Amino acid sequence: MGAQLRVYKRRIRSVTATKKITKAMEMISASRIVKAQRAVAASTPYADELTRAVTAVATRSNAKHPLTHENPNASRAAVLLVTADRGLAGGYSTNAIKQATLLTARLRVEGKEVVTYICGRKGVQYYGFRNQPVEASWTGFSDKPTYGDAKTVAADLIEAFTAETGGVDELHLVSTKFISMLTQSATDARLLPLKLDEVQLSDDSPAKSEIFPLYDFEPSAEGVLDALLPRYVESRIYNALLQSAASEHAARRRAMKSATDNAGELIKSLTRLANSARQAEITQEISEIVGGANALADASAGSE
Repeated sequence: MGAQLRVYKRRIRSVTATKKITKAMEMISASRIVKAQRAVAASTPYADELTRAVTAVATRSNAKHPLTHENPNASRAAVLLVTADRGLAGGYSTNAIKQATLLTARLRVEGKEVVTYICGRKGVQYYGFRNQPVEASWTGFSDKPTYGDAKTVAADLIEAFTAETGGVDELHLVSTKFISMLTQSATDARLLPLKLDEVQLSDDSPAKSEIFPLYDFEPSAEGVLDALLPRYVESRIYNALLQSAASEHAARRRAMKSATDNAGELIKSLTRLANSARQAEITQEISEIVGGANALADASAGSE
């Protein structure tokens, strides 16, 4: 009985230590969510104005730019998947990978070869474990991305899109949209070629619905698009990285809160079992003492 009590106490100490760790991770994630939300809010005005500028140039001119001209015979599509570098975030990375898998299947049904790019170690590990090819990957900044990280990713993707041979005809982005502390949704969107009728601002209003003034483009509309559209891709990827970072922190906070609550319930259950074992041990000891006393009393009575 004493051995069983020691087992319960050891498990209680182990679960208590785990609870402290999960509680600390929950607090850290909660503090980082606020910073991530501020970063998203700070990047929104730039992204919106850049979207308006790109839409204005594309709709107010007759320029046929490779980043806005859709290839009717598209045969290769690039998919950029954004996942987490670390685990313990619930289904955050899994949901993004599932969305990328669905998008890949849809593109292959359309007869397109899919080239995969990945941000985050979880996505790299998933594809590596299944021996699925990955064109390029970036890791180490999923929880705190910078604009420099977005530029690095965008440069390789734009280079692949504008390559005359061996490049891609389309660029798709799979990331997680931060809706609220409780809701994050894995989404996919086509970045290139730019679909003017589907361009959305950060508040989900269509950018094309605005009435644009007359513009003069210098040196030319093509030159303006050459300068604006790469920045547009960078801002879209940067915003996706920030949204995904906020979603990762929210998912990890929720997962760690659930783990902390479960640890607390487990501690209560183990404490009850330990108390029951202790009570049984005390009852047995009392029974043994009473039995011994009765045996002595009987022996004394017999001797008399």
